[in-house]
Amino acid sequence: MIHKLKIRTSSPQEFKDITFLVEEVVRKEGVKEGVVTIFVPHTTAAVTINENYDPSVVEDILRYLEKIIPTQGDYTHLEGNAHAHIKASIIGSSRQVLVEESRLNLGTWQGIFFCEFDGPRVREVWITIR
Repeated sequence: MIHKLKIRTSSPQEFKDITFLVEEVVRKEGVKEGVVTIFVPHTTAAVTINENYDPSVVEDILRYLEKIIPTQGDYTHLEGNAHAHIKASIIGSSRQVLVEESRLNLGTWQGIFFCEFDGPRVREVWITIR
């Protein structure tokens, strides 16, 4: 079964911590052990796992992605969002997390982030559990 979650972003580029949303799906499904796949069906958005304790980590990631892939650049893609496609390709469209004892098996400081690079928009995140 695929769980489709709506994510509303409020900035052109942002990371939204969606760990609690994924945990909620695991809880509702009653899964004891398995693998959760988190997939983003968009070409200008991504998903990653990184530190969710100190918000400066996300700020640093966004700032340095902008330095190496600037919003305004010498791109040939006419829609004006080539930077978003490149950033999404680098970060990636899916992640997997192990479930153990009905809990996401993440490291102490790890969280799951939806990465918006062409917002604000209403997006989807698809989740499956095996």
